[in-house]
Amino acid sequence: MSAKKILLFLVATVTAFTVSAVVDARTWTDRSGQFQIEAEMIGYQRGKVRLRTKDGSVRAVQIDDLSVADQRFVQRFLKRQRNRSPDQNDKQLVALDQPGGSTGWSQWRGPQRDGHSTETGLLDRWPQDGPPLSWQAANLGRGYSSVAVAGGRVFTMGTRDGQEQLIALDEKTGQELWAVQVGDGDHSNCTPTVAGQFVFALGLNGDLVCAEADTGNQVWRLNYARDFGGQMMSGWGYSESPLVDGDLLVCTPGAGGAIMAALDLRTGRKIWQTPRPDNLGERGTNGAGYSSIVVSEAAGVRQYVQLIGKGVVGVSSKDGELLWSYNRIANGTANIPTPIVNGDYVFCSTGYQTGAALLKVHRNGQGFVAEEIYFLDHKQLQNHHGGMIRMGDYVYCGHGHNRGFPICVQISTGDTVWGPGRGPGSGSAAVAFADGHLYFRYENGIMALIEATPREYRLKGQFRIASHHDKSWPHPVISGGKLFLRDQHELHCYDIAKQ
Repeated sequence: MSAKKILLFLVATVTAFTVSAVVDARTWTDRSGQFQIEAEMIGYQRGKVRLRTKDGSVRAVQIDDLSVADQRFVQRFLKRQRNRSPDQNDKQLVALDQPGGSTGWSQWRGPQRDGHSTETGLLDRWPQDGPPLSWQAANLGRGYSSVAVAGGRVFTMGTRDGQEQLIALDEKTGQELWAVQVGDGDHSNCTPTVAGQFVFALGLNGDLVCAEADTGNQVWRLNYARDFGGQMMSGWGYSESPLVDGDLLVCTPGAGGAIMAALDLRTGRKIWQTPRPDNLGERGTNGAGYSSIVVSEAAGVRQYVQLIGKGVVGVSSKDGELLWSYNRIANGTANIPTPIVNGDYVFCSTGYQTGAALLKVHRNGQGFVAEEIYFLDHKQLQNHHGGMIRMGDYVYCGHGHNRGFPICVQISTGDTVWGPGRGPGSGSAAVAFADGHLYFRYENGIMALIEATPREYRLKGQFRIASHHDKSWPHPVISGGKLFLRDQHELHCYDIAKQ
């Protein structure tokens, strides 16, 4: 692939960045090692490094698209800036990956909802028995919820004593701090979303709760069925993790009059809702899917991209207008993986013998269209429910329905680079990324560390999780030098930082 194509695919011009004192010009290299640019760093916000080239043009690059060396350079610089005295005159470079500028993993799939942790200094090989276990928590109830980590707390959900609850733990010890009832589902699938003083959780039957992150005191609640006429595409219950975007909480009731809705995050008041048109396509079924919303700036318009029962849709953040839809990726059983967004592109996949597709969103007269760049059938690539990781021009994930075979695919072409192979575990694989490595959690309770490189499949370690009560589906979380693994009523916290 040419350097020009990599530049076009990875780099987008942006506005609204935190500005800082300039870092002297240096050579920046992309993740593949094929593209270099001489530029000075002038800002960093929401996972993007703002660079100014010699000709004065300003571009932004996702930090995860840079080489490991460049990522570490940025992290070291940010750490130095955070430690500076607040009365210094020059403006400081501030990382704003989380609401309120905090660091950690405050929502589904991390700071940018893409499965990426910004952690560095982590073990690049695991001991034979796995990394040391820092602590374990028990009595968390039944569920497949993962965790959010923010403000010194770990948030998760589970059903216990007949109640579906939102639970907060101490991040250092795992001790339970508080719990609040959300709904009456027999288990929970939502990962809580933390935004400043609030935490949001969604129950299996559509109960949406806002609570104070410090105390668990309820701020407001509503119900998808009662307040929107909500509908799921099939019978496993609501599973999304609501999105916080500025002052909005954005969610997916799946109703005919509200496939998506935006609420005032402080009060729950409805701001807008998106009606479902009748022409979304033949594939799939009406209702919400099992995915979660991501933010895109495709075609220069801020929008919310979501996988629903009828496929992938893009909705205007301003007023909830449905901008575009794509039906071919839908199946009639369960549409699950969170889409990958990058510039004007959307990469999506589903299981149940469906496949994967790369879309380009662009204007078409007064409207928008999602142009299919390519479609891969289920034999080439299908991600069941473990999620996908984009690194530069490559996507890594578990391939196959209920299989989780490690695979690397070049996004721009759809070509398989390496894999698929069985790997050390069995069943579907939930995948996260940190410090140059993929964290593969297999359904049978095996964790694997795989180097994130397109050169070849490189297994760097594996171990069996400390418990295995049911299907090992909750997504791994990497925050504060720790690996968090939820397993039904237990939560295991492993120390993965280099000594």
